[in-house]
Amino acid sequence: MPDDPSNGWNAVAAAFMDARSDVGTDVVRHWARQLPAGGRVVDIGCGTGWPVAAALVTDGFGISGIDASPALVAEFRRRLPLAEVACEPAQTSPLFHRTFDGAVAIGLMFLLPAADQRQIILRVGRALRPSGRFLFTTPRQPCSWSDRLTGRPSVSLGEDAYKRLLNEAGMTLCGHHTDAGDNHYFEAVMIAG
Repeated sequence: MPDDPSNGWNAVAAAFMDARSDVGTDVVRHWARQLPAGGRVVDIGCGTGWPVAAALVTDGFGISGIDASPALVAEFRRRLPLAEVACEPAQTSPLFHRTFDGAVAIGLMFLLPAADQRQIILRVGRALRPSGRFLFTTPRQPCSWSDRLTGRPSVSLGEDAYKRLLNEAGMTLCGHHTDAGDNHYFEAVMIAG
C-alpha cells in the first residue's frame, strides 16, 4: 500500500463530511475568548473547516488550516474561500515556521503515532507567541483503539504523558473540557519566557 499522508482520511472524506457535527464548537469558542481579538489561530487537521475554523472565522479570528487530505482541503476552500489552508501533513508543514496566538487540533492527535504526536506538540510550542494557547482532543486516559472510519490505529498517550510533552514544548497544561459528545479536550498555555 503506498504511503498516504492523510492517514486514510482522503479515502473516507465523503463519509467524514456526512458524519461531522458541530459538537464541541462551544468548547472551541469558549477557549478562543482567551485569545487576543482578531488573533491568528492555526487549525491542525482542519478537515473541511466546519465547524471549528468556520466558528473562529465568524468570531473574527484569522485562520490558517493544515490538512493532508486533498478532498477535505478542497471543501475547506469552498466553505472558507478567504481563509488560508495548506494541503500537507502537520508533521512537515512550513506553516509552523510562523507564529500564532492559538492552535487547535480537534480530532487529530490520537489518530497519529506517539512520535508524530510529540512532534506536533513540539512544533506548536515553537509556533505559539508568549501566552499563546493550544487546545486539542484526545482521551484523558492512555488507551488505543481502531478508528471507526479509517480502520487505522488510534492512541491516547494519557494525561501524564501529554503533560510531559507540553512541558517539553514550553507549555503547561491549564485546563480540561468535555463536550456534549463526551470528547475530552486538553488546554495548554505557553509559559511566559
